[in-house]
Amino acid sequence: MRYVPFRMERYQSTYEHRVGINLSESGVHPLTVRELLDLAGVEDGIDGVRLGYGQSNGSDLLRARIAALYSGATEANVLVTVGGAEANFASFWHLLESEGKAAVILPNYGQVPGLLESFGTRLLPVPLREDADWQPDLDALSAALEAGARFVLVTNPNNPTGAALTPQSMDAVVSLTDRHGAWILADEVYAGAEAHGEQTPSFWGRHERVLATNSLSKAYGLPGLRLGWVVGPSDVVAQLWGRTDYTTISPASLSDTLATMALEPETRAKILQRTRGIVRANLDLLRDWMGEQESRFRYRPPDAGAICYVRYDADVNSTDFAEKVRTEQNVLVVPGDHFGMDRYLRIGFGNPRDELLDGLERIRRAFDEVTG
Repeated sequence: MRYVPFRMERYQSTYEHRVGINLSESGVHPLTVRELLDLAGVEDGIDGVRLGYGQSNGSDLLRARIAALYSGATEANVLVTVGGAEANFASFWHLLESEGKAAVILPNYGQVPGLLESFGTRLLPVPLREDADWQPDLDALSAALEAGARFVLVTNPNNPTGAALTPQSMDAVVSLTDRHGAWILADEVYAGAEAHGEQTPSFWGRHERVLATNSLSKAYGLPGLRLGWVVGPSDVVAQLWGRTDYTTISPASLSDTLATMALEPETRAKILQRTRGIVRANLDLLRDWMGEQESRFRYRPPDAGAICYVRYDADVNSTDFAEKVRTEQNVLVVPGDHFGMDRYLRIGFGNPRDELLDGLERIRRAFDEVTG
């Protein structure tokens, strides 16, 4: 095994708290503990939490509330993890215990692709087609499965594009993986943060070889809780639980308590209403700003998540431009290089209104300088 740096996370981790405006984040402006307690109708609720080890796979009530989000699931189908990252890692570890191949729908969040490279596993790329509204190339997916891919990694809605799979694309992924006896590893962390329409459906339950991961970081605005989960067949979930004995052992007791509050049905509805309100209002601001840029950018408005993946025409490398924006304008964005695509930027728009507008204006000034 060799270590392959996770470029995007290294970049964000290094600078996100050292810039004036962070537009690299893909979630909405986080809730405070007080705001969460107010939404839950709880006056104090946390000062009596004993800070010992909690139930290591998540408390019974928390797992029950997560299971209720997935048709036919029970507590036995749920493992609570430290963030979606641990859910993805434990799932990856299980699916690739033996030497194998994996189909990865790209561009994608770089955690699992980086792990595949680190562990020397062959990655079979399945591109999303920009000319088809960022839907997967199904011929490439079929070829990857024919070549022996043991599982398909899909992030739905997608990071960085914000595009959700159409029902037809989901059906095709399910049909092809079922035909080849392959697993689906579905990262569904942006479900619930839709700009319009209903919540993006889960892959859970589409056939028996599905692991669906999620967390409270993006759609819920609670990234600081570091609370995620994976839903899957009960026998596999039991094995995944054993793997977390080697990683974090258990979620934090305080995070488990607050997550249980957040996923109480009425509180959850209020949180998602807040998230969607931010996404919709700020997407309108972003559209207006894009419209003022004289076709400098091309983009497809995201279906979900507070992220916009923009293609630009300036003759400058995306990492170089992101560094110019960071060092000269005190704003952090994600370069397309981190997704293997130069001359793209991922711009987060979940910030407070005035901060977002200020950050966009600073990006405009930087582009004026490189195109002037």
